Amino acid sequence: MAKRIIQQRRGRGSNTYKVNKKAFRYKLKYPKILDGEGTVIKLFNSTAHSAPLAKISWKNGFFYIPAFKKMVEGQKIKFNGKEVQSGNILSIKDIPLKTPIYDVEGKPGDGGIFIKTAGNSAIVSKIIGKNVFVLMPSKKEKKLNQNCRAIIGIIAGTGRVDKPLVKAGKNYYIKKSKGKLWPRTSAIKMNAIDHPFGSGRGKNPKSKIAKRNAPPGAKVGLLRPRRTGKRK
Repeated sequence: MAKRIIQQRRGRGSNTYKVNKKAFRYKLKYPKILDGEGTVIKLFNSTAHSAPLAKISWKNGFFYIPAFKKMVEGQKIKFNGKEVQSGNILSIKDIPLKTPIYDVEGKPGDGGIFIKTAGNSAIVSKIIGKNVFVLMPSKKEKKLNQNCRAIIGIIAGTGRVDKPLVKAGKNYYIKKSKGKLWPRTSAIKMNAIDHPFGSGRGKNPKSKIAKRNAPPGAKVGLLRPRRTGKRK
């Protein structure tokens, strides 16, 4: 009898694949309406995030954002002003060109959805009419509404992947804290009965384009590919 493939095991929700809910209790979004200024009341680490987090207090409560480089507790950050200083949350139309930014909104008021990983930042590239073009870490430009907001600065935690893990056990516990299975067996190393890519004769996995509504057991291979066929 064949065993369940990884997708099916994950869908069943056993302890191997369950995510630590406590790690993801911090929502990295700033409020829809911000004015005045806030204070950094705490800097701390989170197992679910690569960057250190900052707890910001303001007159209507508090919220969490990724910490920026050289942030300190007790520091003041301003909202919706004109002052360009690390940590300030401004509309991208008010941010000068070539300024590094992070935690950028995709739509005005969504609280920031782009660029939250340690050491990352985007750059305000150009302004055309009511649209602002931002150069993302992937070196691709993204067109955004001028009223989208962003945080000035570079996310802290640069160089976190420079230090080698040295031991496999360390990587195991890093993955485990985020609910990810590691080490993971390659599909081509399995028996043919255990996975669509199994047996590995010739080591050529069968090209398979899974349907969008395919069940977990059949969702292997190319998932929602942008293009198919041989590249010319």
